[in-house]
Amino acid sequence: MQFFSKIWSKGTANPELEAKLKSILGFAPKNKSLYQTAFTHRSVNIKNDKGLLINFERLEFLGDSVIDTVVANHLYEKLAQDNEGELTRMKSKIVSREKLNFIGKELELLDHLVCTGNKDNFGDDIYGNILEALVGAVFIEKGYEKCKKIVFKLILDPHITLNEVKKEIISYKSVLIEWGQKEKKIILFNTEKEESKDTTINYQCKLIVDDKQLLKVRGSSKKKAEEKAAKRAFNILRIGR
Repeated sequence: MQFFSKIWSKGTANPELEAKLKSILGFAPKNKSLYQTAFTHRSVNIKNDKGLLINFERLEFLGDSVIDTVVANHLYEKLAQDNEGELTRMKSKIVSREKLNFIGKELELLDHLVCTGNKDNFGDDIYGNILEALVGAVFIEKGYEKCKKIVFKLILDPHITLNEVKKEIISYKSVLIEWGQKEKKIILFNTEKEESKDTTINYQCKLIVDDKQLLKVRGSSKKKAEEKAAKRAFNILRIGR
C-alpha cells in the first residue's frame, strides 16, 4: 500500500503513462495525480489525505457525460433533418458500451491501469471505463473546448461515419419485433435459465415464429441469449433484403 501511496503524490513521475498520454492526447498533462487517478482501479483501495477513495469511477462518470454532450452537439449540427428520436438512436450507437470498449482496447489503455489482481478478469467494459475517465480528466484540466477536440480525435474522427452509423443495428430483437408487427407474424422469445457445466452459459432461448420454433440458442444472460437469437433470425428471415 505504501508503494501505491507514492504514485499519487503530486509531481510524482510515471514516465510510461506520461509518454502514453502525450502520444494519444497530443500534449503532456500537467496535473499528474489527476491522470494517475484516471488509471487507478478501485481494487487498489487507497485514500487521499481527506479519507476519500482514489479511483477512476468519479472521472468515468464525468467523462461519460462530456462524451454524451459532445456527440449530441455534433449530431445536432450535422443532422439538421433528423428528429429527436433519430438523434437519440444515433447517439446511442456512437456512445455504445461496445464501441467505447473497442476504442479503449485499441488505445491499449488497460496496459497502464494500476490495480490488484489479474487485469484479464475485469472484462471488456474496463476499456471503455478508462477511456471515459481519461476524457473526464482532460475536461477538468483543459476545459470543455479542448476536451471536445480530444473526443473528436479519439472517438469521432477515426471511428465514426454518420452514414454508416445510420445503418447499424443496436437491437436485433427490436428490429425483429417491429418486423413481426409489420408482417403480422407472432414473435415469441421463450427463454429459460438452465443448468450447464459451462458456468458462463446460463440461459437457453427458443425463438418462435407463428407457433413454429425457428431456432434455439444459448447465452450468458437472458438479454444476450435473446439478442443472439434475434440476430440469427434476422439473417435466416432475410429481413431488410
